[in-house]
Amino acid sequence: MIRKLFNTRTALFFIATATLLVIAVVPPAPRAVAAAPVTTILAANPVAPAVQGANIGVNGFFSADKAQRGRSIQAAVVLDIPHGFHVNSNRAAKFSIPTVLKVDAPKGLRVGAVVYPRAVTRRLSFSKEALSLYEGRAVMRFNISVPANFQTGLTELRAKVTYQSCNDEVCFPPTTREVKLGINVVGANESVKRINGQYFGR
Repeated sequence: MIRKLFNTRTALFFIATATLLVIAVVPPAPRAVAAAPVTTILAANPVAPAVQGANIGVNGFFSADKAQRGRSIQAAVVLDIPHGFHVNSNRAAKFSIPTVLKVDAPKGLRVGAVVYPRAVTRRLSFSKEALSLYEGRAVMRFNISVPANFQTGLTELRAKVTYQSCNDEVCFPPTTREVKLGINVVGANESVKRINGQYFGR
């Protein structure tokens, strides 16, 4: 009888010990961690997201219908800027993107320096200082010298203009547009006709 009672107590002791071991091994449930607050950082300069800005027309023109060997001809790239918008001039203020025109010509042709139009100066709502801008129509002119031995026939120049358009509140991402200017090169004695007087004067 005593041995049976001892065996019962021993069994209960081992069951209790095993239960405590199981409880000790099971890890506690993870504590919930509070989410870190999200901080929004606003840009110092008001730049609109990557969406389409002003629908600016970009076109190229020559001052004559043909280019003569041994002579120079004038060309222009014209920006037509809608009302309510502007682009920074070629002498833009600090932190602004200037308007820049670069011209690639076939070997042999000599391209002169670009003459940029006179800018207007305005103080906008997002600027503490007056800005140099182009509004309406901006005509950028340059001369092309054709050597006397240059090959006759059609030749093509490529002009790339980079600009940043803005309205009175925000600016849009800068844009680079390419314009192809094709013209026929003729002999020095062949007659040519002046055209596009609205861009080069009559």
